Amino acid sequence: MKPCRECKHEVSEQARACPNCGAPEPAKDKFDGYGYEYKSEAKLMGLPILHISFKYRANGRPVPAVGIIAIGQFAAGAISISQFGVGLLSVSQFTVAAVAIAQFAAGYTGIAQIGAFLKQIVM
Repeated sequence: MKPCRECKHEVSEQARACPNCGAPEPAKDKFDGYGYEYKSEAKLMGLPILHISFKYRANGRPVPAVGIIAIGQFAAGAISISQFGVGLLSVSQFTVAAVAIAQFAAGYTGIAQIGAFLKQIVM
């Protein structure tokens, strides 16, 4: 048992919410949301080389992946792999990119089910 970080009521370390005040993950010293996030220590031009984010803040807002290589539900990077992406090269469901592989895309060139491109890929 540990004290809740919000109300100091004793709670189980496995509790998902405090039964007294309703705080999420009350046994954790710090809580900044649910999900998974990884940022590489190595940086290039101030951005992490790799940022993976499938995380939501405590208020329910998603955390976008922003890096040279960005992977997540929402992502922006030189290389973007996401559901909603922006980048130079993007593999996404919805994207705006220089080179796009997507279901719905806008960009310089790419392959898409529905897309608006300035230049067509010739195969």
